[in-house]
Amino acid sequence: MALLEGRGVRKRYGGHEALRGVEFAIEERQLVALIGPNGSGKTTLFQIVSGLVRPTAGEVRLRGARITGRTPRAIARLGVGRTFQIARPFPGLTVLDNVLVGVTFGRDSGLGPAARRREALGVLELVGLGDRAAALASQLSLGQLKRLELALALAPRPSLLLLDELTSGLPPGGREEVIAFYARLRERGVTLFAIEHAFRPLLRYADRVLVLDRGELIADGPPAEVMASPRVALAYLGEEE
Repeated sequence: MALLEGRGVRKRYGGHEALRGVEFAIEERQLVALIGPNGSGKTTLFQIVSGLVRPTAGEVRLRGARITGRTPRAIARLGVGRTFQIARPFPGLTVLDNVLVGVTFGRDSGLGPAARRREALGVLELVGLGDRAAALASQLSLGQLKRLELALALAPRPSLLLLDELTSGLPPGGREEVIAFYARLRERGVTLFAIEHAFRPLLRYADRVLVLDRGELIADGPPAEVMASPRVALAYLGEEE
C-alpha cells in the first residue's frame, strides 16, 4: 500500500483549471521531487494534500484512508508535515520556543515539559540551529529561517514531509546543503515530497520525479528517464531552471 495517493485530483478556480485529474502514489521512505514550470499547479497540489484547499474533484489518501475533507490540523496529526515558501515563525519567540510549539501542539506526545524541551533541542541540533536556541526568530538570517522552518515541520515527528521550495533565495551552496539533508532525513525513515524550482540538485538525490505542466501530470519516474523525455523538455522551453 502506498503511503500517499492522489486519485483524479482536480482543482478549478473559476474558469482556470489548476489541476487536471492528477494521479500519483508515493511509497514510504522515498524522496520524490515535484517539478514543473511556474503556474503548473505544484503548490496547489500541496495545499490539497495538507488540507488547506479542497479539490474540485478527486481525493487524497494516506495509508489507504481518505484525508480529503479533513482539517489541516487533523491531517498534521496523522503525520503530515509541511514547510512553506515564506517562513513565518513567531518572531517574538525564541528559536527554541518556536519549536516547542510544534512539539507540544503538533501531536499527542504525552511528554512532560522537560522531555518536550529536550526533544525541541534535539530537533534544533538536527537542523544545525542548536547554537541559536536562545535567539529570537526575528534575529535569524534567511538561511537560519529556512532551517527553523524545517525544524517546525519536523517537531511533530511527521512520517511524510511536504517541502515547498525550502531552498528558494539561498545561494547554490546553501541549496546543496539543505537538499543533502533531505537525503539524510529519508535515511531516518521520513518520506519526502519536495518542490524546488531550481531542481537540479534535488534530482541527484530523488528516487522519483513527478512533472506537472498546466495542471496535468506529464511524467512520473526515475530522474534520468523523466529528464530525457521530450515532453518534459518542451514544458521547460523558455523557463529558467
